[in-house]
Amino acid sequence: QVQLVESGGGLVQAGGSLRLSCEASGSAFGINVMGWYRQAPGKQRELVATIARSGTTNYAVSVKGRFTISRDNAKNTAYLQMNSLKPEDTAAYYCNANDYINRDFWGQGTQVTVSS
Repeated sequence: QVQLVESGGGLVQAGGSLRLSCEASGSAFGINVMGWYRQAPGKQRELVATIARSGTTNYAVSVKGRFTISRDNAKNTAYLQMNSLKPEDTAAYYCNANDYINRDFWGQGTQVTVSS
C-alpha cells in the first residue's frame, strides 16, 4: 500500500505562487506516474498535471505555462510549482500515484485558496 503525504497548500493573493510537495512511501512495485488533481466546491475532480518516471509531463490547458510539475525519483517525491495563481485555481489539491501494476493511490488533499 502506497502512502502519499502532501504539503505546501495555503492562502495566497492572486498573482502569487505556491509550491506543493507529495512524498510517496510504501511502494512495493515502484511508482510510474505521479500527478496532481484538484476539486473545487461543487465541481468534479479534474486533472492538473502528471509526470511519468521518465519525466514526460502532461498539463491541463488551464494551467499550462503557469504550473510546473517535477519529481525526484530518488526521494519518490513530486512537486507542483504554481505561479501566477488566479482565484479560479482555488481548490483542494490531491496527489495521485499510479504504480507499475496500475493501482491508483490518493493523498488526503491540501487546500489552495487564492484571494482576488
